[in-house]
Amino acid sequence: MRTDEAAGPAGHDLRHHGDAEVRDDGAALADLAVNVRTGTPPAWLRDRIAASLTGLAAYPDGRAARSAVAARHGLPVERVLLTAGAAEAFVLLARALRVRRPVVVHPQFTEPEAALRDAGHEVGRVLLRPKDGFRLDPAAVPEDADLVVVGNPTNPTSVLHPAATVASLARAGRTLVVDEAFMDAVPGEREALAGRTDVPGLVVLRSLTKTWGLAGLRIGYVLAAPETVRALERAQPLWPVSTPALVAAQACVSPAAVAEAEDAARRTARDRAYLVAALKEVASAGVRVVEPAEGPFVLVRVPGAAQVRGRLRELGFAVRRGDTFPGLGEDWLRLAVRDRGTTEEFLGALRKALG
Repeated sequence: MRTDEAAGPAGHDLRHHGDAEVRDDGAALADLAVNVRTGTPPAWLRDRIAASLTGLAAYPDGRAARSAVAARHGLPVERVLLTAGAAEAFVLLARALRVRRPVVVHPQFTEPEAALRDAGHEVGRVLLRPKDGFRLDPAAVPEDADLVVVGNPTNPTSVLHPAATVASLARAGRTLVVDEAFMDAVPGEREALAGRTDVPGLVVLRSLTKTWGLAGLRIGYVLAAPETVRALERAQPLWPVSTPALVAAQACVSPAAVAEAEDAARRTARDRAYLVAALKEVASAGVRVVEPAEGPFVLVRVPGAAQVRGRLRELGFAVRRGDTFPGLGEDWLRLAVRDRGTTEEFLGALRKALG
């Protein structure tokens, strides 16, 4: 693990995301590039969203959804801010908070750093290393960093950091931003900090787009101290979350939906274990999987990954390139967890792609 004080975006396309792999000529490919759960949104959620369309003439009213999110995490409503996906929250944080030395822990989702740079900040990087299993060492974070961003579980490494380790990054005068966009895909949401009020400066971001298949609707939320929520809210435009998205938010944090997400997380864990075992079958070709993986995706190191990715496209599969993530190079790929049948088909294509 090392700190890169003068790190810039050179060499890493911070605006590249997995959806680029399946646009246009990639639309017919089997999608292992995007981390949205397949078969979503479920029919009951589509029906709820569709029913909301009769109310589009009225301005959105987020009070019920905000209260539902607060109840889901056992928090007062003053600690909740609804956003147009977690990505909007990163922009709000970058624009609304007065910070001098922001640091982003990489490899992770690149939008936090992109948003900070767009807002005029010079961003430091803490780079987690493969030889350490991409595990977080709090001592590597500069003591004077007044904004620290870390993902948990982390995209793209699928590493789940212990909650105590992440919480130990908190300091007086520091904002600790924890991106928990994939935490609802972890059985039991173990190591979650959402709902905690005893960690100073804690800001937790959640997304409802991945587990529920709502990437096109844009819905997420921030959990933070009331004064932080107010600062972020002042940076938002009026009515930032649409009525259908508010209805979806209220539905997805209901007790029944939380239980359904837990069942989906356990299925994903089984499918992930199957994928990891399948990938180990091609270890002789130099394929290495980052373990333990805890998210709905895995990170793999593959010799000649760019060429392999191209061959996989020819064979009908889209996978996510890894070299756009700071801390990773051209020999990395990220694979979304899919059902066993898809995994079997993918493994056959991977064998051919490896030559």
